[in-house]
Amino acid sequence: MNLHDLEAKCLEFLANTIPADMAHDISHVKRVVNNCSYLTDIEGANLEITLVSAWLHDCVAVAKDSPLRSQGSRLAAAAATDFLSGIDYPSELIPEVYHAIEAHSYTADISPRTLEAQVVQDADRLDSLGAIGIARCMLVGGHLHRPLFDVEDPFCDFREPDDSRFTIDHFYAKLFKLPDTMQTRAGRDEARRRAALMQDYLDQLRAEIL
Repeated sequence: MNLHDLEAKCLEFLANTIPADMAHDISHVKRVVNNCSYLTDIEGANLEITLVSAWLHDCVAVAKDSPLRSQGSRLAAAAATDFLSGIDYPSELIPEVYHAIEAHSYTADISPRTLEAQVVQDADRLDSLGAIGIARCMLVGGHLHRPLFDVEDPFCDFREPDDSRFTIDHFYAKLFKLPDTMQTRAGRDEARRRAALMQDYLDQLRAEIL
């Protein structure tokens, strides 16, 4: 099976997946696939593994506030394995896909042990940064009914960030930490560029509200 047909089968499989929130819809998946293709080309990874892993990385939807959140990537990896076992996909690559999917999640805290898993993890995290990262953060905050910021200390100048209460706190609790977690040089370079744009946004927001 060629990659085009494989992608089509993945899309067909994902048609029955209801996203946990609108920041994790099919457009997110497609952006991760694009990021993955970009990083795979630069880093010299196996596209037959990275591309499929990117398409299927969120095939099981677990809400951000679910007690099962830390298990989400393993659940997706298991579902992906079942799906790939039923189509014309090389059986010897399925464990590689399983690991790439289980290791992509920030919450799961699984270290990627292959180049392909590193690429998939970076590709997913890049979509949490930059202009799209800002938009997705706001979508999730709204979905969880969290206020935009703490009116007394919007930018965590005098307190620890608490992104279970305030949307902007997520920048400080997680998003600005992502560039240092990138596994590949290409991912790290792009993450730093995107994080700088996010800091510019917060600087502008500070000027407007304080």
